[in-house]
Amino acid sequence: MKPMILAPVQPKLLVIRYALLVAAVFIGCSCLPWQEAAAQGNLLITPVRVVFDGQKRAEELNLANAGKDTARYLISFVEIRMNRNGTFDQIDEPDSGQLFASKYLRFFPRSVVLAPNEAQVIKLQVTGLSQLTPGEYRSHLYFRAVPDELHTDDKKTQDSSGISVKLTPVFGITIPVIIRVGETNANVRLSDLSLDLATEPRLTMLFNRSGNSSVYGDITVDYVSPQGKSTQVATARGLAVYTPNKQRYLHLPLEKNPGINYHSGKLRIAYTVTSKSRTEQLAQAELQLR
Repeated sequence: MKPMILAPVQPKLLVIRYALLVAAVFIGCSCLPWQEAAAQGNLLITPVRVVFDGQKRAEELNLANAGKDTARYLISFVEIRMNRNGTFDQIDEPDSGQLFASKYLRFFPRSVVLAPNEAQVIKLQVTGLSQLTPGEYRSHLYFRAVPDELHTDDKKTQDSSGISVKLTPVFGITIPVIIRVGETNANVRLSDLSLDLATEPRLTMLFNRSGNSSVYGDITVDYVSPQGKSTQVATARGLAVYTPNKQRYLHLPLEKNPGINYHSGKLRIAYTVTSKSRTEQLAQAELQLR
């Protein structure tokens, strides 16, 4: 009897994908003014924030592939909770006071394939507006890159059981889409300012939002010397406090410039929003240094 020859057992390949959601990351702030493009990987998106209010019913998003390879992106809605520390969680059910916008929005196309330096327009439209009660509705449009598994260079690891694991990053970016119905308003106040000098200068502040709509803007921090000289030491663009959150903390590193003494003088903090050519101050605060 001929011996039975068993083929060598090939280790199983387990592909694990993980998503990097940006909101923005998810990011607590998009770190870009909304007039500019959001970027993740090689995908550029503009605008980075969509608000439907008044008579506005449609918007166009511009996607561009800034990379050297053709890429495919899937587009969908995700629902996001903002936490008090500025981080984000993906959720399925709205929190108390939170309203999702996704079921009142439609977009086309739902996936795009972009060659290098190619652009594509995504059309976004509000539907069923008559069904909405006054307030702010928010969902996030998620653009997820589909990896090319045939040409991936990701490293493989093998555990003691002989199972190979390949980690394939799935990069993505989210942008908020907001519908405002009826009378909406928001105010914001900065409080609980403190400066930590233990390792590097770091300013902490608390955003206090009131009203029935989100706030979104840019933070600038100026150091004012005892002689009155003002020097900008930090900026943070695209900081939001989304409904239903009433508060959000921000920890912001400050520049260590020669000649700046964070033990004297003061810090002047401004929270502003720019719309076209107009800049509006949402909040201002000062921290005396000692």
